[in-house]
Amino acid sequence: MAPMWMRWILCCLVALVGAAPLVQARDSPHSVVPAVGEILVDDLPREARSTLSAIRRGGPFRFDKDGVTFFNREGLLPRQPRGYYTEYTVMTPGAADRGARRIVAGGNPLRSGEYYYTADHYRSFVRIRE
Repeated sequence: MAPMWMRWILCCLVALVGAAPLVQARDSPHSVVPAVGEILVDDLPREARSTLSAIRRGGPFRFDKDGVTFFNREGLLPRQPRGYYTEYTVMTPGAADRGARRIVAGGNPLRSGEYYYTADHYRSFVRIRE
């Protein structure tokens, strides 16, 4: 049986090799983009469905920040040129501010059909499927 320190080193090496794709450089053409799940429109909270309808109509929106560029700094959405994504507030019942919920639209928000929902202020996303 191998000494404890050798088993520890082996475990560390196995962990590093398994995590290798996650540490690739962001600017690498082979960088890993985390998988984004999906949610049906009918499964969205009522407030998100209302926001999605407003996006498709071109407004009106309640907050000045609705429709501003979403920069995808977290890197969770597919990589696109700056200005491709825009964000919109999804009202959170009982919240005193904009809350954590958003819909992010890709391309032309009126007709692209590319919408993502986050309930946790950009920590995770699901693609809205119609």
